[in-house]
Amino acid sequence: MNLPLPVIERPLADPSPKPSARKPSVDRQKLAKRLRRQVGQAIADFGMIEDGDKIMVCLSGGKDSYTMLDVLLQLQKKAPVRFELVAVNLDQKQPDFPGHVLPDYLRSLGVPHTILEQDTYSVVKRVVPEGKTLCSLCSRLRRGALYNHAEAEGFTKIALGHHRDDLIATLFLNLFFHAKIASMPPKLRSDDGKHVVIRPLAYVREDDIADYARAKEFPIIPCNLCGSQENLQRKIVKRMMDAWEKDAPGRLDNIAKALSDVRPAQLADNKLFDFLGLGRLGETPLPDAHAWLSGESAAAAEQD
Repeated sequence: MNLPLPVIERPLADPSPKPSARKPSVDRQKLAKRLRRQVGQAIADFGMIEDGDKIMVCLSGGKDSYTMLDVLLQLQKKAPVRFELVAVNLDQKQPDFPGHVLPDYLRSLGVPHTILEQDTYSVVKRVVPEGKTLCSLCSRLRRGALYNHAEAEGFTKIALGHHRDDLIATLFLNLFFHAKIASMPPKLRSDDGKHVVIRPLAYVREDDIADYARAKEFPIIPCNLCGSQENLQRKIVKRMMDAWEKDAPGRLDNIAKALSDVRPAQLADNKLFDFLGLGRLGETPLPDAHAWLSGESAAAAEQD
């Protein structure tokens, strides 16, 4: 006797698509790949790293320097040249600074590191009047300590975590407040000629760094020394840049590209372009400004 087959009821498929559980992971992978590509491009474009380099990676405990170290470690594994990375942090003795965070993190990665200790906090608070900007003096003291350590330990390069938006902000700070067109170069030699400074994040957007730092869950250490100074000119410029990007997305990308497309003949710097020699009809010396303003010519001045 043929018995009827049991009927197995299956739930109807949910017509509404469910978000993929892997999507955040895929996004992180894309972001990490983009950062590696941008850092690698900057290294190649400016010759930042050579075979045999011993690089001091300046680690502050902020999102930028954590990201710089992380990406450099990734690139180091497959780099076409051999180079050494050593993380260096300057403990400036700020109140409530969690001195264990960075050493614990670096030990967990197996990264060679050094923690320098120098009480620049007390110096800055003693020298700078209350309410005035602390960043300038703090930066000079920090730079001096790091440069001295780099020289003593034989580092060939010093890596700083400034990113694309820092370069743009510095351009406008110099333009608005110092009457000059200048920014942070991706690579420079220090004033004393002893050190080469590189900025591997020169092509990387700050928003991407913030997203990457959140995804990696870096143990961020806030700066209590100057972070509360809301009226810093750099923060004002940053707000301007944020408004621009909101109103006209892509504007900051164009400004960043302009930093590598400078045309001296279309500016007004006699030191960069020979405007005096342009279109000259002869070799006779040109009258100076005094001669023009007084109505005299060079020839009349010679006859006198």
